[in-house]
Amino acid sequence: MSEIQASDFGRVAVLYGGWSAERGISLISGQAVYEGLLGKGVEAQLINVDQAIVQRLGEGGFDRAFIALHGRGGEDGVIQGALEVLGLPYTGSGVMASALAMDKFRCKLLWQALGLPTPGFRLLQDAADLAQAEALGLPLMIKPAHEGSSIGMSKVSSQLELEAAWHKARQYDGQVLAEQWISGSEYTTGILGERPLPLIRLETPHDFYDYEAKYSAEDTRYLCPCGLPQETEEQLAQLSLRAFKALGCSGWGRVDFMLDDAGKPWLLEVNTVPGMTDHSLVPMAAKQAGLGFDALVWGILAGSLIQRTEDGGRRTDD
Repeated sequence: MSEIQASDFGRVAVLYGGWSAERGISLISGQAVYEGLLGKGVEAQLINVDQAIVQRLGEGGFDRAFIALHGRGGEDGVIQGALEVLGLPYTGSGVMASALAMDKFRCKLLWQALGLPTPGFRLLQDAADLAQAEALGLPLMIKPAHEGSSIGMSKVSSQLELEAAWHKARQYDGQVLAEQWISGSEYTTGILGERPLPLIRLETPHDFYDYEAKYSAEDTRYLCPCGLPQETEEQLAQLSLRAFKALGCSGWGRVDFMLDDAGKPWLLEVNTVPGMTDHSLVPMAAKQAGLGFDALVWGILAGSLIQRTEDGGRRTDD
């Protein structure tokens, strides 16, 4: 493509808010994205998404959409499908990839089938399935299958805690995932286009990187550079990119994984619309790579100029 100008994007709808459990985070992300686009001279408008969004977008005279919606309704293929029907180009992954990444159970099934390393897991749909979770061994991570931001997640260290953790996760999702606990360090890889960004190592005094550690705690540590040898970091970045592409993901996103005490990687999940708050990881990694926030949102939006082809590939408008 020739050098992109702000006018090439036309009028951009920044979609934020929505109705998921992550609405509050989305409102912050969307505002930051909107300001970043304005800083680059892009004609953008904030759209607080509700159930009338299809009509509002259809009548709004927009040329494309920047999706800053987190969780269900925005990150699971729903808004992507609506935008496909409207013929509006949009940022990030398409319908199928978004749906697969949001569904932690089916994401892990696919990774498992491809031989990609992911912790053992069981789907818990009712109380009778709890025995299957116990068979994985303790401790366990119990999480809703279709939520993000660590919402509804619990570490389970005893049989007595298991049922309570399952009920907690069920408040958010009828499908609950039990996952083997991995002892080690947590990392994340931001992805922009075909490019893995520098890895970030996450350190928290909490049992895991939970909602509070992500968004409000002052004692969470983010190490970027992550401290790993360059060759190891490059190998893990390529594993993350492979896991991302295995789901059909494109545009931008984030892959979370653990390194156990023996140094083996274990893939956890993919976020197709990661947070863009002042605590968020993709902007942090982009900064380490020399990209400021405004340049990052420009790069993400530039991905919407690439058309998806029927085989899941992508081609440029020109």
